[in-house]
Amino acid sequence: MHALEKILASHAGVDTLQTGEILNCNIDIAGANDLYLQSVYSFYEMGGEQVTNPDNIVFFMDHYSPASSKKQAQNQKEFREFATKQGIEKLMDIDEGVCHQVLVDKGLSKPGTIIVITDSHTTMHGAFGAFSTGVGATDHAIIMKTGKLWFRVPKIVKIELNGKLAKGVYAKDIILYVIGKLGADYAVYKAVEFSGSLISELSMSERLSICNMTTEMGAKASYIQPDKVTLDYLANVGVTDFTVYETDEGYEYEEVVTFDVSDIQPTIAVPFSVDNVDELEAYIGTQINQAFLGTCTGGRIEDLEIAAKILSGKKVKKGTRMLVVPASKKVLQEAIKKGYMSALVEAGATFVTPGCAACLGTHQGILTDGEACVSSASRNFPGRMGATHAKIYLASPAVVAASAIEGKLADPRKYMEV
Repeated sequence: MHALEKILASHAGVDTLQTGEILNCNIDIAGANDLYLQSVYSFYEMGGEQVTNPDNIVFFMDHYSPASSKKQAQNQKEFREFATKQGIEKLMDIDEGVCHQVLVDKGLSKPGTIIVITDSHTTMHGAFGAFSTGVGATDHAIIMKTGKLWFRVPKIVKIELNGKLAKGVYAKDIILYVIGKLGADYAVYKAVEFSGSLISELSMSERLSICNMTTEMGAKASYIQPDKVTLDYLANVGVTDFTVYETDEGYEYEEVVTFDVSDIQPTIAVPFSVDNVDELEAYIGTQINQAFLGTCTGGRIEDLEIAAKILSGKKVKKGTRMLVVPASKKVLQEAIKKGYMSALVEAGATFVTPGCAACLGTHQGILTDGEACVSSASRNFPGRMGATHAKIYLASPAVVAASAIEGKLADPRKYMEV
């Protein structure tokens, strides 16, 4: 059995399972964000009166942070009222940040657990060795009523990442490169495990970025086997209550794909698909109107650090907007403490409330027709950040920062120390 299968089996109370089998599993964390008030309505429509495990339920006010319309404000109001009525204490309000990073900050993302959230990028928590996936509002309501949810045991593929990263190449470049090679439909209802010699050299932040974007290849879940980096991170934040599962020797994967990351150069996904990937060099000089740094994919402290170092002592190009959206309150506080916020503000960047912001395409930095944005977020579909005919280029935080300086897509390596 694979470690992910062992997690599912343990939560379903069975000893063995088969690929494709349906299991009804106990859920450790079930989160809903402020897009999904239907979860509350569905709970009552199903005859729900009292949430089964309120300690396992988390509400996040992150997509509309803060509310920018009456409808958004009403959603958040009803979530708060429901949480109070049901004794749900884990209500992360508009000051906390993006759901995924908040779980990490609060020590709720950990090995051996099943984590579901009404957000497709829940695959991110596979970086900690969890089985984590996105669900809909009705699924979340079922969990609130019963404490359980069914899953079909997915096929599992392994992606081996070997070699050494070149200067100026980061986790975002790696996952864009992989998606570009394999395609947006490669892993539909499959789980993706990352392994190989590179993994031990990646920080938790980089692992989170890679696992986060497996959604963009259709993955149901992602996985990285917990190692010293994982365990040291958890120990530093005081998390000790978890179970690490190991994949049995001889387990047969659906497929094993190997990449030499030494070949990867700064990479970019161009409009209008995440798997429409090319080397950045082919698009150097493309004009942009906005540089967007942040979200659950590229808004952690390491991302802000990279941008601050590149922009320190420089200025955002006149006529170009740079938005910085920390993934969470904790990230923002650390950025202030370390001086990254000052460096970015002095360079001409505008800080936005921790949360999803323009990545959602409803507020805080949306684009109009004819504009172009380079973004550290996860998607570049038509209309993703507002206008249907705006263009979004996905790249690493380093590329975002360098491009902000020049007002056009730029190679960050020229701004980095050798």
